[in-house]
Amino acid sequence: MQMDKVVLSYGDSLLRSSDVALLDAPQWLNDNIIGFTFEFLASSLVPSRAERVAFLSPEVSQFIKCCGSEIKEFLQPLDLPNKDLVLLPVNDNAGSEAGGTHWSLLAYLRRFHGFLHFDSSPGTNAPHARCMAKNLSILFGGNLRYEEEEAPLQHNSYDCGMYVICVAEALSEQYVLGCHNINLQNITPQYVTQKRKEWKEIIRGLSCQPQNSGF
Repeated sequence: MQMDKVVLSYGDSLLRSSDVALLDAPQWLNDNIIGFTFEFLASSLVPSRAERVAFLSPEVSQFIKCCGSEIKEFLQPLDLPNKDLVLLPVNDNAGSEAGGTHWSLLAYLRRFHGFLHFDSSPGTNAPHARCMAKNLSILFGGNLRYEEEEAPLQHNSYDCGMYVICVAEALSEQYVLGCHNINLQNITPQYVTQKRKEWKEIIRGLSCQPQNSGF
């Protein structure tokens, strides 16, 4: 049996060949791929903006959902109340471990004074996103706004994770550019399909660098 070899070690992310294979349709993305893409996007921001944006991993996001008031001490080092933009992947898994069947994106925007939830299958993850927003409000020191935001819609049963990545990337790019309005019109099914290929190329390129290689 072929070993599930390590393909890339990048920051706190470790990707194996089975993880990278999920970027081929019609596969669902797992915590490892989403965690890596978020870490890569965070590291790609210019330093002056990077300190004002937080990309939270799926593990941290799930902890926020499951642990309620305990999050305050745990998240203090992340300095989230002083961020302008916080991006959290939302999963419909009710437990504390990895799993679930659907991904969406919760975003805290300081200029909005609250949270926007982007779900490519509207309504599916709303209860989970609301729970996360409520728990995070404890950290931010009050009840903040929460809205279900119009999001690009998936046209299949497996691209929800890719929509999370694409919307998170778009929001961070628009923040860096100083855009006041959210524009996600370019995130079409064709765009999402192309992004699967682009992320595979990014991983391949990084894996060729000696400091990142899993070999």
